[in-house]
Amino acid sequence: MRLKDKVALITGSSRGVGRAIAEAFAGQGAHIAVNYRSDKKAAQKVVEQVRGMGRDGLAIRGDVTRKTEVKEMVQSVIDRFGRIDILVNNAGIISPAMMVDMDEADWDRVIDTHMKGTFLCSQAAARHMKKQEGGKIINVTSVAGVSGTVGQINYSAAKGGIISMTKSIARELAHHNVCANVISLGVVNTDMTETIRTDEHLKEVYMNRILLKRFSEPEEITPAFVFLASDESSYITGQLLCVDGGYGMT
Repeated sequence: MRLKDKVALITGSSRGVGRAIAEAFAGQGAHIAVNYRSDKKAAQKVVEQVRGMGRDGLAIRGDVTRKTEVKEMVQSVIDRFGRIDILVNNAGIISPAMMVDMDEADWDRVIDTHMKGTFLCSQAAARHMKKQEGGKIINVTSVAGVSGTVGQINYSAAKGGIISMTKSIARELAHHNVCANVISLGVVNTDMTETIRTDEHLKEVYMNRILLKRFSEPEEITPAFVFLASDESSYITGQLLCVDGGYGMT
């Protein structure tokens, strides 16, 4: 097993991409802390799935935009497992609108969830990883953060910022044997992308840019996360890995 007895905290892992990552990590031997903001029942189902694989699991409620809750969340992981080896900053939201029509509140909410949330969780986890002299931080960005998009300037700005944030994290933590990398995703078959996948016009627009001419399933992107969480990537840090069907290349 590539992650045997590692401890992983995955934000926003009660559903979608986060859930798929949690299950993939557990399948490779990791113990999983499942973070959720509101859907405790869904988070508990993921924990049950993890335990069914013979690994330990813990559901932790926490709003990643609130420093006190993030600190308590990370401390709960330490109290339960004694360490934190892997952090995946996956929690995210969207609130689309054209730039000239976007409310300031929608800008703030998306920026806070993605940018501030990634910062706060990385900061809290890094303090423990430094003491351990080792750890993996994996941040999640999007093709929107690489090439921009129409109607989601808040999301694009946040995801673009995560790329440069990851590079800074990598530089600051390298001498503590903590690696930080970022994975860029395309359109994954989750609740968040339902409009894109079901609206015929939007679907055509995206299909014209995706080289593989299909949307990805959550299980198709998880091997990249397993690789960056494992010891196989011990000499990789500060890097952007695109798992997007060629979308970001065009």
